[in-house]
Amino acid sequence: MPFDFSQWDLSIITDHVELVLTLALILLVYLIRRYTKRAIRLNQHIDHDKKRQRINAADNSFNFLFVVGLILIWSSELQNIAISIAAFMVALVIATKEFIACIVGAFYRASTRPYQVGDWIKVANFEGEVTDSDWLSTTLFEVDLKGGSYAYTGRTTVVPNSVLLVHTVQNLNYMRRYVTHSFSISRHSDEVNLFEIKEHILSKLREYSEHFHEVAIRYNSLIEKRLDINISGPEPRVRITTTPEGFNIFTVSLFCPTDEAVEIEQKVTEDFMRFWFDKRQEFLMQKANQEAS
Repeated sequence: MPFDFSQWDLSIITDHVELVLTLALILLVYLIRRYTKRAIRLNQHIDHDKKRQRINAADNSFNFLFVVGLILIWSSELQNIAISIAAFMVALVIATKEFIACIVGAFYRASTRPYQVGDWIKVANFEGEVTDSDWLSTTLFEVDLKGGSYAYTGRTTVVPNSVLLVHTVQNLNYMRRYVTHSFSISRHSDEVNLFEIKEHILSKLREYSEHFHEVAIRYNSLIEKRLDINISGPEPRVRITTTPEGFNIFTVSLFCPTDEAVEIEQKVTEDFMRFWFDKRQEFLMQKANQEAS
């Protein structure tokens, strides 16, 4: 039996056209977003970081289009209530000042592009790898930069975009591959001359960095050209200082791959301790022989 569309009551749809259009918009945005992100993930010609950046950009774009669509659909209703909300606009701005600051911070980020997904950054007291950014916040995977291990701590930090308006953003992305790693070894002031250990440690540092020395030189030059500054490296450096409390400080600086920094530090510390202990034992034996004679 054929359907007679003329008998259908379409008054419900015409009376609630905004609601119907809103539901259609939600369904359309959901389907397009889902298949767009799926297509990006399945693309074998894009590396992992690029996929994350494109997925993040797609999410932000679809969110923006969804908000614009809602405004267009409900524009007539919004116009009808515009007069009624004018009285409490001031109170609304005060109540949502943090929200507004986050939105302004998002526009600041979009216009200046101080970082993108996958970069290592430091903003205020927060530092880590950018894993996501939207209109309200930036999500960071915390990286142990202060401790010098350069490993993920397992903690996630959500930084509101309002922070971008009052704090400086440092982009540390070049540290993902190579870093100027510095560490110090302190000893009580004693009869061992640390300057006798200096050349031995420098020799060990050159030995440990031989396999990446040429790459380190090229990467160091690349960073200097991009940032238009001079940075330390790639040759290792050793500095010996003292403290008012009577400690000798043996400081080592080395431009090396980030994932090898801790390993090299441990090797150098072991070499230093072994050499220092041998010198200490040699001095004590000489002192014992002198007292015996």
